[in-house]
Amino acid sequence: MDALLSLPFLSFLLIPTMTSYSTSLNLLFFYLTWSTLVLSHPPLRLEIVATLAVRILFYIVPSAFFLLFDALLPGAAEGRKAMGSTGLPLKNAKRERSIMVGKRVLWSLANLFQGVLLQAGVEVLLTRFLGTKSALKVTTSLPMPWGIFMDLLRGWVFREIFGYVLHRYALHDARSPVTQYHEGWYHSIAAPFPMSASYDHPIAYIFRNFLPTFGPALLFRFHLLTYIIFLSLVSLEETFVNSGYSTVPTNFILGGIARRADAHVVSGGEGNFGPWGIIDWVCGTTVGEDVIDDLRAEAEKHDMEGKVDMAVEKAKRKGGQLKARTRRRRET
Repeated sequence: MDALLSLPFLSFLLIPTMTSYSTSLNLLFFYLTWSTLVLSHPPLRLEIVATLAVRILFYIVPSAFFLLFDALLPGAAEGRKAMGSTGLPLKNAKRERSIMVGKRVLWSLANLFQGVLLQAGVEVLLTRFLGTKSALKVTTSLPMPWGIFMDLLRGWVFREIFGYVLHRYALHDARSPVTQYHEGWYHSIAAPFPMSASYDHPIAYIFRNFLPTFGPALLFRFHLLTYIIFLSLVSLEETFVNSGYSTVPTNFILGGIARRADAHVVSGGEGNFGPWGIIDWVCGTTVGEDVIDDLRAEAEKHDMEGKVDMAVEKAKRKGGQLKARTRRRRET
């Protein structure tokens, strides 16, 4: 915990984005801060503290804010909910229902910490019992931007495919022993609500959340910095997609994912098994609008076809003007 509250760790997360120094100085400061962290703390502690910090800052805090907003201002929240009052688990709730929602929130938090403990267990198993390299690279050297981008791309592709397979065949197959846990816990909710991304039976949570997120980091052996970025993006995605609000940041991407998450719950798990819905579209398991519908809606919203036609027409006019100028020069 001392690493989480230490000045170097806080400066690593905040100061490089808040200073007015030049880019070179910011990069130098970032490198020195990162090197200080790596050299002053054991790798396992640094990895676990960083994972906890990301989950707290990018999932627990914003999800708790949304949940408090829903509970304290239900009238204002209802108009912004995609599913109206159904997305407000605490609206006009009696004592028994309020206690049930509270238990679900506590289970959500317990699952998050379970995931962190499992991650620590994997690292201990690899380094201390098997004598191999750690799952994540914790070094003073920093990954290059292109390497970070490629790892993130591989991570998202793996998460989409692996998440789809596990969700469909481990959590929604009658032959799977985990199906009853997932359907009895997660599918007992009427609609996604803040914190519901991590609400599930502890065993089902491993298949639905932990493995698709930590799996690519383990498979491709991410640098810890890359994993921090990846986990931050995943945490923000889970926060906004399960907030229940009809309008979210980058509505084109997250809005479509949120609608498919709602449809998955309402349909009782008939489809929409992948995190982003791309594999659902490929395999024909989409419930409601798919990713192609999102692309069409976005194109119509911005009148992409009209803009393309205007660009082509403008290019033709410029080409005609250029030909006319060339002809006049030849004549003179």
